[in-house]
Amino acid sequence: MSDEAPYDVLRGPALLFCPGDRPDRYAKAAERADTVVLDLEDAVAPADKDAAREAVEAALPGLGSRAMVRVNACDTRWFADDVAMLRRVGHTRVMLPKAAAATDLDPLEGLQVLALAETARGVLHAEEVAAHPACVALMWGGEDLVADLGGRRSRGVDGRYHPVVEHARLTVLLAARAWGKAAVDSVHIDIGDLDGLRRESLEAVDVGFAAKCCIHPSHVPVIREAFAPTEEMVAFARGVLEAAQHEKGVFRHEGRMVDEPLLRQARATLAQVSTGRRTDAG
Repeated sequence: MSDEAPYDVLRGPALLFCPGDRPDRYAKAAERADTVVLDLEDAVAPADKDAAREAVEAALPGLGSRAMVRVNACDTRWFADDVAMLRRVGHTRVMLPKAAAATDLDPLEGLQVLALAETARGVLHAEEVAAHPACVALMWGGEDLVADLGGRRSRGVDGRYHPVVEHARLTVLLAARAWGKAAVDSVHIDIGDLDGLRRESLEAVDVGFAAKCCIHPSHVPVIREAFAPTEEMVAFARGVLEAAQHEKGVFRHEGRMVDEPLLRQARATLAQVSTGRRTDAG
């Protein structure tokens, strides 16, 4: 598994959802984010699914790799038509909601699948989903998970996830990285809570998430800033890697013990300088 976060699949740390039935918003969302996720699932009412699919199909050639499409779940009547549309256009970047088993990805062979573990079964089977050849990334979803569990809300009064939700978050991270796939953190649904979004984004990148999804354009710069290493982090990483060229085995640098895990963290930090500091959609 590479030390570098797999941004080549995600194009950067900020993925922005855009309703599939709002083609007037596609281009602006694509300009604001690293990847725009055109949503044919939760954001679109059943009566509007076909029209939304047609709008997405018309727009995809112009959006290219800037876009990813969230299709409907594989057990719905819209799934086959969604996948047929992607193959017809030749678009490979797809988000599969409510992935509950590796076999759910079989119809998506040849595509690049970001699979969502957002049910109890999906979280428990996250590792087998990550191992599927079509899977390039895993994401999790707290609100769908709590609904699946029969719960009331994903967070406590302090704004932090309940333990079972945090457990799902980290389970998906471990499953993804165990198979060398990217891990994507879920959305922060409180649009105005930028402080909470910033804290959550910093936690995510610190432990290995490659990106974070969001539901509002105002979240994009917060996510980008959080995922970009600070000047101090970059300076330390460069210094420790330079020192390692003149040291053998474990050594001390700026008061810290340095061994191979610290060197890998330093290399990952420097990799984010070129891949995590995204200031445009290109």
